[in-house]
Amino acid sequence: MSTLSSFAMRWTGIVACTLCITACAVGPDYHRPSVSVPESFKEGTDWQRAQANPQDSLSSTWWLAYNDATLSDLVDKSLKANQSIIAAEAAYRLAKATVEANTASLFPLVTAGVSGSRSGGNINSSSSSATAKSGGLGGQSNLINANLSASWELDLWGQVRRQIESAKASAQASDAQLAGERLSIATSLAIDYFELRQADIDIAFLKQQQQIDSAILDMTRAGFLQGIDTNDDVLTDQDTLEVVIADLQNTEISRERCEHAIAVLIGLPPAGFTLPARQDYAYATPPVPLGLPSQLLERRYDVVSAERTAAAANAKIGAAEAAFFPDLTLSAEGGFEHNTLARLFTVPSRFWTLGPDLAGTLLDGGARTAAVHEAEATYDEDVANYRSTVLTAFQNVEDSLSSYNHLRQQEQALANVFQRNQQVFSSQQAQLLAGTASRRSLLTQQLTLIQAAQSVKDTQALLVESQVSLVKNLGGGWQWNESRGVAANPIASSAQMPAQHLAP
Repeated sequence: MSTLSSFAMRWTGIVACTLCITACAVGPDYHRPSVSVPESFKEGTDWQRAQANPQDSLSSTWWLAYNDATLSDLVDKSLKANQSIIAAEAAYRLAKATVEANTASLFPLVTAGVSGSRSGGNINSSSSSATAKSGGLGGQSNLINANLSASWELDLWGQVRRQIESAKASAQASDAQLAGERLSIATSLAIDYFELRQADIDIAFLKQQQQIDSAILDMTRAGFLQGIDTNDDVLTDQDTLEVVIADLQNTEISRERCEHAIAVLIGLPPAGFTLPARQDYAYATPPVPLGLPSQLLERRYDVVSAERTAAAANAKIGAAEAAFFPDLTLSAEGGFEHNTLARLFTVPSRFWTLGPDLAGTLLDGGARTAAVHEAEATYDEDVANYRSTVLTAFQNVEDSLSSYNHLRQQEQALANVFQRNQQVFSSQQAQLLAGTASRRSLLTQQLTLIQAAQSVKDTQALLVESQVSLVKNLGGGWQWNESRGVAANPIASSAQMPAQHLAP
């Protein structure tokens, strides 16, 4: 046993000495690619001046700001059960496992074994002598072996370390993609939910219009029989009624599709999910404070994912360049071998071997050079994709801001139209009581009032849906800690699985 201890100490000493050698790593060190970042948003200047602390301006549980218990419950369910999130989480765990597998390559491989054999054959003069020496009887011999072996391929040129660096960056990109998947599911569900509520309100308005149009058609038919109205008037009113009925069917289709989409997002078959209608639904539009454009580089999951992908590609250049240098492997084996178990662990039965193995490729037809060129081209492609992702992120926010700002003005204008129509409708009611207006004119004005109210509600729905898109384009409250290489505030909810993040 003392021999094995001496062997282990000798191997440990060799490992310690070679650690000093394996300090370098070939290939370019990574620096985040430069991008052009504007100082402010073109469409959101006023909002930025009003924001005192942009870094904490957007909560990762942004859906709670709408004060809708049904919406919050649906989002929590989607973050638990949506299959896309589960698949993204599995992809992240796979990326982490790749890091662990690459890291294991830095350490020696140690194996141990014990074996025993018994052999025999025809007895002759030579074999008898061998049998006598081995202690076998009747032409039979025993052999017992206990050994410990170790091998270590030294990472002299940093190939393994570059692979680990690349795997870590890929895992961080996968982590950002997982956050992006969660945000995408949550925002998609919120938009579908608000569209469904919009359909509820539109269905109620269209049913009111259908009743009024039916009443007007009945009046026109009666007037036609009395010779007051023409047949063309009857046909026109019939067309008006049929258009409303057709619009009602289209709206019913939209609601059912939204309900089906919500069911899938929360992991249920559409046949097993029903969301009761709410025709009195009131939209809430909580403010969404803006951060500065530079924070999008940390807040947007797709920007972080693209940047980490570029970092992974940069590390692969070094791994490819390391292939030009020879590999050094240290191997050692020691143990005991004897024909009887009682005398196995004795000094005369011991054996050991120790030696290095240096090997390198002399001629490969340009394969290693091609691998380096491939890695460099992949890096250049990923850098271009990263810069494109940053530009797209700014475009998305500007588009959302433009839409939100104009929809607010549109809502105000339509609200003014609705108020004036209320005044006109009140006037028509008074005139009907005074006998100076007909019931037909009152019904016609009521239709106009209903349509004005529907326009306001539809614009409010578009406004809140645009706001959800803005939340998504701002990153949904998710941010990246650049110094640690982890998410600063992962999207949280009572239903979310605990996030595990990988530091570089």
